Amino acid sequence: MKNTKISYFTIIIFHALIALTVFVLPFLSKIYALLIPLIGFFIVCKNQNRNNEVLLVSAYLVGSEVFLRMTGGNFNNEYIKFSVMFFMLLGMFYSNFSKSSFIYLFSLLLLVPAVVVTANEPNLTGNFRKILIFNLSGPFCIVICAIYMLNRRIALERLKDIMIALGLPIITTTVYLFLYTPNIRDVVTGTQSNFETSGGFGPNQVSTILGLGMFVFFTQVILFSKSKLDLFINSGLFVFISYRGIVTFSRGGIITAVVMIVFLLLFLYYFSNSKGKNKLKLIFVLTGILSVGIWTYSSFQTRGLIEKRYANKDSAGREKKDRLGGREEIMDAEINLFIDNPFLGVGAGLSKSKRIEELGVEVASHNEITRLLAEHGVFGLAAFLILFIVPFFQYINNKQHLFFLSFYFFWLLTINHAAMRTAAPAFIYALSLLFVQVKIPEETEN
Repeated sequence: MKNTKISYFTIIIFHALIALTVFVLPFLSKIYALLIPLIGFFIVCKNQNRNNEVLLVSAYLVGSEVFLRMTGGNFNNEYIKFSVMFFMLLGMFYSNFSKSSFIYLFSLLLLVPAVVVTANEPNLTGNFRKILIFNLSGPFCIVICAIYMLNRRIALERLKDIMIALGLPIITTTVYLFLYTPNIRDVVTGTQSNFETSGGFGPNQVSTILGLGMFVFFTQVILFSKSKLDLFINSGLFVFISYRGIVTFSRGGIITAVVMIVFLLLFLYYFSNSKGKNKLKLIFVLTGILSVGIWTYSSFQTRGLIEKRYANKDSAGREKKDRLGGREEIMDAEINLFIDNPFLGVGAGLSKSKRIEELGVEVASHNEITRLLAEHGVFGLAAFLILFIVPFFQYINNKQHLFFLSFYFFWLLTINHAAMRTAAPAFIYALSLLFVQVKIPEETEN
């Protein structure tokens, strides 16, 4: 056991050193981006995916995506999505997949009519192939991940390993952010999303991945810390990641993390016996105290501006007119496009250019749901409903999946504020489809 603990600590230090190395020598980020799938491919092929190694590799890729993008390591914006899809297909080659997962393939076919509309668009501006890749890589990624994971049996202990694989590169991201802006007070001057505290990258995507890291290490704290050392390490990581997530001034990822944690705690409380509920009450109190401490320190470091940000006020304390940073106008424009083109939509990838007429500017959508409606019409609505409903049918026979609601709502909330810019919502959604088995030891332990 001691070797395991030392190994866990060593791996964490190693990932912190990756951040330091890339910060000093930025070109190494591309080498890191290349090594992950190469080493992952070797591991999967060597073990022939007997223990779902593709999930470990894919989780690591998902956790590293924002770090690679902010440091210039990604070979293109869809690099991680395509890498994850490759490993999911490799996993199917070795381990097959459930026949019932074809419902997801059907949801993908529902998007074809809008592709035909785009292909026949007379005023198409831009590269047709690039437009489709940018707008359909997310749906393709979520479908392929879902096909692999639906009804796939996995032990809770293995799911824990997958979450650690997801969390390790998030540690790298957080350390890099600290190196990029060690003093928050020097760069925070307003209540808008802050690129300086987000490593010079999109605060929305940074807060999304850091929020996911908050949940990963919170679960390690309350469920998988088997010693005081583990508890100390995981608690420290939770605090560190939470603080850096909050000071991005992007609310979506942090609010999503809080929702995930609340659903996990409520789930555990509902299914616990009386002794377990008493312990959880203590966890509720300690979590509340820790959260207040993190928030107070964040408020101090931002001179109270973070409180105004979450209260939807500017730096002078004035109430802002919009609550979603201008996203309401984009959503309204997309809904209007759906109303005007309810059957086939305006065409895959065309809502961005079509909105110019209403908004006067070409802006990308932040909401995957309204984008599907605008670009794919009722076919897009049907495709979304499949994604929305199927997990609950899966959960009926899978009550041991502790993280089901947390994973599901991460996907649902994230696609509402960050669309599917990254692979995270697709992969985490698919994790909710796993058939999780909690192995009870012969001698029951407390």
